[in-house]
Amino acid sequence: MKFIGIDLGWSSGASGLCCLNWQNNQLELIECDRQQSLNDILTWLDTQISPTEPAIVAVDAPTIIANPTGMREADKLTHKHFGRYHAGCYPANLSRPFAQKTVEFGLSLEARGFAHAPIIETQKLGRYQIEVYPHPATINLFKLDRIIKYKKGKLAERQLELMKLCQYIVDILPSLEPSLNLSCGTGILPVSSGTGILPVSSGGTGILPVNCDTGILPVSSGTGILPVSSSNLPEIPTSLATLKALEDKLDALLCAYIGAHWWYWGRERNLVLGDRTTGYIVIPQGK
Repeated sequence: MKFIGIDLGWSSGASGLCCLNWQNNQLELIECDRQQSLNDILTWLDTQISPTEPAIVAVDAPTIIANPTGMREADKLTHKHFGRYHAGCYPANLSRPFAQKTVEFGLSLEARGFAHAPIIETQKLGRYQIEVYPHPATINLFKLDRIIKYKKGKLAERQLELMKLCQYIVDILPSLEPSLNLSCGTGILPVSSGTGILPVSSGGTGILPVNCDTGILPVSSGTGILPVSSSNLPEIPTSLATLKALEDKLDALLCAYIGAHWWYWGRERNLVLGDRTTGYIVIPQGK
């Protein structure tokens, strides 16, 4: 079973893409990428999943919109449940410029056999699609008091916040059920616990170097988030463009994990806001 995460560019800009595979009772990272057009995204998807292969495609975008104006019920419920964490979602309706693109993408997935799955039989193989929203997912999975604000602000502020997100992914997702194995393979966070540890100045155990060229940030192996100063190792992205590229891939990774969490636990440990008719969002609840 594979789990595809798509951080869809709603109107313009590239989309982050991630593929996880369920093998040996854990999730393994297969690939992270970015693509621009819907055709390119679907081509990438077709290379990851054969026409009959079971998979969930988890999309951070409103793929079902029925309301001409205003907000979907699912959008309203994110503000009700997660507004105090600053995790209410952007309102979607058919008059928005992005509506045609996001709805068309959902229909393209349906044409490939990915049925909407606001209800699912746990761990049953099949071809499904769901809408997800990473911000409230991080609140529950990482037990945060507010969202990690890596999408807005000055470059230095966003760098620090994105480092925090990397830290949580590396520290927490491998410890959850289902577990995400980041110790092997290639992609966004191939972390090795045995090599490449740098000395640090604030007392931690070191920093694991990870490759920014593939969408990866250096992440502390202990507590706290520390900068890498070595000139022979990848640096934190130093421009808004490279930061945005990393952000897209990390969001796609979170989307893919949410899809796996939904397949593994169903409604036992997930919240579904909205419904199949008016639009829905799947959010992990954790333990």
